[in-house]
Amino acid sequence: MSVKKVAIYLPQYHSIPENDQAWGQGFTEWTNVKKATPLFEGHYQPHVPHESVGYYDLIDPDVLVKQAALAKDNGIYGFAFYHYWFNGKLLLNDPLDEMLKSGKPDFPFCYIWANENWTRRWDGADEEIIIKQDYSFEDDLQHIQFLCENVFNDKRYITIDEKPLFLVYRTAFFPDIKKAESMWRAEAKKYGFKDLYLVRVEDSGKIIFPEDIGFDGAMEFAPDWSCTEQNKNKEDGSIVIDYPSTVFNMILKKRPYKYFHCVFPGWDNTPRRVNSMGTVFLNTNLEDFKFFLETQLGSTLRKFNNPEEQILFINAWNEWGEGCHIEPDEKNGFDYLLICKNAIANNMGRFENFCIEEINLLKGRNEDINVKYEIQSRKYEHLLNTKAYKIGKSIVTKYRSFKSALKIK
Repeated sequence: MSVKKVAIYLPQYHSIPENDQAWGQGFTEWTNVKKATPLFEGHYQPHVPHESVGYYDLIDPDVLVKQAALAKDNGIYGFAFYHYWFNGKLLLNDPLDEMLKSGKPDFPFCYIWANENWTRRWDGADEEIIIKQDYSFEDDLQHIQFLCENVFNDKRYITIDEKPLFLVYRTAFFPDIKKAESMWRAEAKKYGFKDLYLVRVEDSGKIIFPEDIGFDGAMEFAPDWSCTEQNKNKEDGSIVIDYPSTVFNMILKKRPYKYFHCVFPGWDNTPRRVNSMGTVFLNTNLEDFKFFLETQLGSTLRKFNNPEEQILFINAWNEWGEGCHIEPDEKNGFDYLLICKNAIANNMGRFENFCIEEINLLKGRNEDINVKYEIQSRKYEHLLNTKAYKIGKSIVTKYRSFKSALKIK
């Protein structure tokens, strides 16, 4: 299959002075992961790494080498590393600097600039800024020069049509993103690059045409929060969301511009939210992740005629603090990776047409709850042959999700 599966990678598994000062000596992503406890019956916490993975420290360069080998063996094309730049100051960069210096692992990669303030959000103090993300034309210039001189010129760096692929997490935060984009491209060409391939990460349901800000495309963040139906858990006040209905809403979503799909195996950021409300996706399961991945692989093949643009992102390789990882854990072992390895592109058109036909059957009938349940149950059995849809949230909620997504009144 020509689609390149790129897993998003969090490098926060080693201590840095800034985190030591904010949260205590030796703080890493593992600190809160280890503290996590179940908040309600059936809540999967803590997430414990598989014994072959362990609570690793990325200061050891062999860790990234082993991770890349595991990813490659299971159909992952490369990593998209979060990159932290604050007016010339880098954070969490030691493992990546070592990778750039040593040339190991020999594994494709690209950068996602996480251009947000560095705050104490993980203990609920979002307003307490550790390092502020200020914007200026001078900093934009210094940043792109750093990337061209140290990162984009690496032979492993992922390109599209010979253009380094660079993703920006929050384009809306820039006072003038078009000015920055124009300067970035011009500067990259001075360094001998053909151009840049710029992608904005979609952080909400708001439609922004990438070309309007000079970008080449967008990447849908997974989970797409505009595709969720959120409810408060009565037991602890956390937000609970149904995974299967979110998956189907993301499959049915359309965008009138070029965008790259992203899939996710689950989400639970309660370990990070020590003193504040977290968000938990319920009813996560391997069958739905497989269907999600294979359907979006098929969509990617249909959306992009250019093989170099046939890229699908997975959130994430190792977001352990957000319960969002395909890296093996004690509960699922290597199952998520095996799904990635053996995935075959699906025909999403069959699925979408089936949904439309089934919902249209309801339009002229008495929408009795038993009728809804019967039709929806039959639909899910037909598509996935799984019991996942007979548990958790009511089938009526799923019906409303589909109805809304398809704009059927």
